[in-house]
Amino acid sequence: MGSHKIRVGMIGYQFMGKAHSHAYRDLPFYFEQEVVPVLQAIAGRNEEKVKKEAEKLGFLSYETDWKKLIEREDIDLIDIVTPNNTHAEMAIAAAESGKHVLCEKPLALTAEQAERMYQAVKKNRVIHMVTHNYRFAPAVQYAKKLIEDGRIGQIRHIRATYLQDWMMDPNFPLVWRLRKEITGTGTLGDIGAHSIDLARYLVGEIDEVMGTMKTFVKKRPLGETKGGLSAKVESEHMGDVEVDDTAAFLANFENGALGVFEATRYAGGNRNGNRFEINGSKGSIRWNMEKMNLLQVYFDDDEPGLQGFRTIHCTEEHHPYAEVYWPAGHGIGYEHTFINLLSCFMDGVAKGVAPRPNFEDGLMNQRVMEAVVNSTEKRQWIKIPK
Repeated sequence: MGSHKIRVGMIGYQFMGKAHSHAYRDLPFYFEQEVVPVLQAIAGRNEEKVKKEAEKLGFLSYETDWKKLIEREDIDLIDIVTPNNTHAEMAIAAAESGKHVLCEKPLALTAEQAERMYQAVKKNRVIHMVTHNYRFAPAVQYAKKLIEDGRIGQIRHIRATYLQDWMMDPNFPLVWRLRKEITGTGTLGDIGAHSIDLARYLVGEIDEVMGTMKTFVKKRPLGETKGGLSAKVESEHMGDVEVDDTAAFLANFENGALGVFEATRYAGGNRNGNRFEINGSKGSIRWNMEKMNLLQVYFDDDEPGLQGFRTIHCTEEHHPYAEVYWPAGHGIGYEHTFINLLSCFMDGVAKGVAPRPNFEDGLMNQRVMEAVVNSTEKRQWIKIPK
């Protein structure tokens, strides 16, 4: 059976644009799929820059107006890798044009926006996903299998932290991730959203939260992102930091589990400390993105004297997605989580079903984040709307 092509139009081209483009290009190298992506066109406001990036990333053409990209008849999928305040308008326009939609996280600025996005993709029957790529690390997928198989029993706890330190310098500029009208929230939406998504994936739906949020540096020099997480100061003028530098919250899950969450950019020495530990009635699981191929597992029924956490190198054919890459013990990296996610997306296009995490998950994550903000303001427990 032959494959058919899906023509990709990507809006944006910086950090996430690079990650997504690489994944599209490498996907057919590792996965044999019915649907194969073609890098058709990229959109960006600066013609000189977008032309250069189109050539570098491997796109066949470019546009300087994202609306023209969506209107093009030679585009089947719109991939949104722009700042958060643009997601809703772009995704809804793409869905109404009959295009499939892949959107970066967090899905929107508000739950109300996320709801409109979800209704748009449902109404227009297009395939949709939100790019919570950490679900697609083989170790996380294997953790999910162990949990579903009942190996750690009834889940009682999840401790999820996402610790970074790249904004600790008070002279780091006021980039878009620190401006409320563009980003919505600070650490909560930028990195806490990943912890929320992993918790919902592995443990279950969250029932209520109690949160607190802080901003340590209130003013920063004006500046812009250069690419990745680096930035440059462009003015000696200062601007107000309007979002959280750190967010923490407690969560009660619908299945009775208790969650403790922390997201911060002020944890010195933690470059990308995305971690969780899940404790059940029969055992425990630990994972750390900085050692993404390793999964630590403890089983309560191990014999006395040999009990303790064992470390599994999730690179064998028994581990989800690992079998398409290298021999056992030959690790994969951050970029492969996007390739795995895209393989899932392309399967969804072939089958006509929106794979998880999709816009419904993005909406649920947004509701949790909004409840954390409301809880912080009201200093009380907040139920998650259903």
